Amino acid sequence: MTNPPSLPLAGKRAVVTGASRGIGRGIALALAAAGADVAVSARTKAELDALAGEIERMGRRAVAIACDVTKQDQVMANLAGGVLGGELGGTDILVNNAGASGSSKFVGHDDELWHRMLEINLTSVYYVTKAFVPAMVAQRSGRIITIASIAARTGAKYIAAYAASKHGVLGLMRALAVELNPYNITVNCVCPGYVDTPMTDRSIANVAAKTGMGEQQARATLEQMSPQGRLVQPEEVARIAVFLADPASASITGQAINVDGGSVMS
Repeated sequence: MTNPPSLPLAGKRAVVTGASRGIGRGIALALAAAGADVAVSARTKAELDALAGEIERMGRRAVAIACDVTKQDQVMANLAGGVLGGELGGTDILVNNAGASGSSKFVGHDDELWHRMLEINLTSVYYVTKAFVPAMVAQRSGRIITIASIAARTGAKYIAAYAASKHGVLGLMRALAVELNPYNITVNCVCPGYVDTPMTDRSIANVAAKTGMGEQQARATLEQMSPQGRLVQPEEVARIAVFLADPASASITGQAINVDGGSVMS
């Protein structure tokens, strides 16, 4: 028997990294609203516990797991161990959302920023995906959804490290889409523009500090980078993640779906 249209993910088990706020929080709630049980992970346990409580009040199972996804031992013991060996007993949907942004002129670029961007935006996705793929292969089904960025599709000044990390994660997901296709596992990226989240607030503060403009003006500058003249809302990104997780989207794999108001049309 198929699930009702209002609950297309009923009975599915999902994992969302970077779930304590912003896009990750929106995705976790949207997956739960679609019927999925959800394990939420981030470094801040208090925020995760509150989010898990919201999910449980929706009638779903929820597990809050504190984990630094840049640490492979924590990914294996805390996250994968807590999900695969815990209450959920496995996963059908993996959402790689944890990430960070940073900017710098390339002349005199900070090497630490380079390594940090690759660590959180690319290597962590490798660690988490590597931890969960064997179980998906064994059950011969799964959905892997990685929140990349419009910076995975194009370049811009001052974001050499960030763009390189996001281009890298898109390449990783496309390679896995080919390799995992025989196991009925789809692998896709969502590529948002600037989203109205705490991470973007930090970017706005950084722009203001470096340019001398006020934060309201800095925010308007980012808004005008979209042809729609606004920031993307987290819920808009979450809807695409739910769409890709839906069993009806089984033929969509190896794709990068832009959610950017039309700023990049390729």
